[in-house]
Amino acid sequence: MFLSFPSFNLYSTPLLILVSQGVIFGLLLLQKFKKEKNTSLLFLSLLVLITCYHRTTYTIGFMDWYDTYRNTKINYWLINFGLAIGPLIFFYVKSVTNRVFKFRRKDFIHFLPALLYFLYRSLIFIYDAGQEGFENTQNGILMSKLEMGATTIFIEAFGIVQQLLYLAFSLQLYFNYRKRLQDFFSNTYRMELNWIRNFLYIYTFLFIYMMIQQLVNLTVLELSWIQRWWYQLFSALAVIYVGIKGYFTDTSTLSLLQFDLPTTPFIKNDEVVTGSVTNQTKTDKEIETAKNELLNYMADKRPYLDPELNLKQLAAQLNMTRSQLSDVINTGFGKNFNDFINEYRIEAVKKMFQAGQQNKLSLLGIAFDCGFNSKATFNRVFKKLNGISPTEFLKNM
Repeated sequence: MFLSFPSFNLYSTPLLILVSQGVIFGLLLLQKFKKEKNTSLLFLSLLVLITCYHRTTYTIGFMDWYDTYRNTKINYWLINFGLAIGPLIFFYVKSVTNRVFKFRRKDFIHFLPALLYFLYRSLIFIYDAGQEGFENTQNGILMSKLEMGATTIFIEAFGIVQQLLYLAFSLQLYFNYRKRLQDFFSNTYRMELNWIRNFLYIYTFLFIYMMIQQLVNLTVLELSWIQRWWYQLFSALAVIYVGIKGYFTDTSTLSLLQFDLPTTPFIKNDEVVTGSVTNQTKTDKEIETAKNELLNYMADKRPYLDPELNLKQLAAQLNMTRSQLSDVINTGFGKNFNDFINEYRIEAVKKMFQAGQQNKLSLLGIAFDCGFNSKATFNRVFKKLNGISPTEFLKNM
């Protein structure tokens, strides 16, 4: 039967459509980077484009390229840049969550394995292209003996370990950053944080799926191209989500937040004496006094009604340092700043419910009046503190 390229079928068509769209969003992200000079957009653009590029092998394979062009040299140009995926994920998260982030020359070392592999593949092509009969074969001498053999196994193993480490570092960055937000801000930028979380979970899922696929292939049965196709489809779907969401989500808010606490402790230096019970008692009394001062201020001035309230602002209103106020809230109440403020907001909401304000205002209007800045945050916090949604709470009333 005569084979021809391209063959649009159940396997090639979805990949072709998704990968093409992914490339478009990768280029749009690159254009946005050039316009805004936001380094995180460059990392995300390269990540999307490389992920799309890696789908090329299977896309053209299912379109019958290899069967139609038996002597094609395309394998030389389909280079695995997987060694750059992990560092790009890490630097994207770091650039979004670090206000003072700058990509320095020494950071290029993270991409050294990918660069060395690219040079290695280039040398293979140069050598094979100079050998007699190269034009009549699909893969030359070095491509067949090295790249299709031990080198591929080593690169795949090295890439798995590398990506596992970078994913772990990236997840650690995200969770530490989220905790710091909760310790400093009363509303924690849920939409932007959800994007970073979903971004990391998607690439973690792809990594785990790839690991399971490799394990099955090595220990149970050798997987066919069609059985491996599902990973390619999931990757193509993921890159569409990452490309679209990454393009339209403004992460500059997160990267510009300032919430580093000074090292000034709540206890004054002249009150800290090792082993002194008297001074420890005095410290407890100071914290108790500060707690009462904070409770009175919250009741009288109701600063929690300000949706932009943060630890620095409230500390200034109480004539405390940020670390002093943080100590009072964390030690005195056993809560972070976010939970402490939102409990007051929820109580204010419940008082408005009891006053019948739900008959005049929407739930969202009440939430905004009580200091929340989004419906999602309001619903999440209300259910966390009361065990039921605001709507169910009103029905029970």
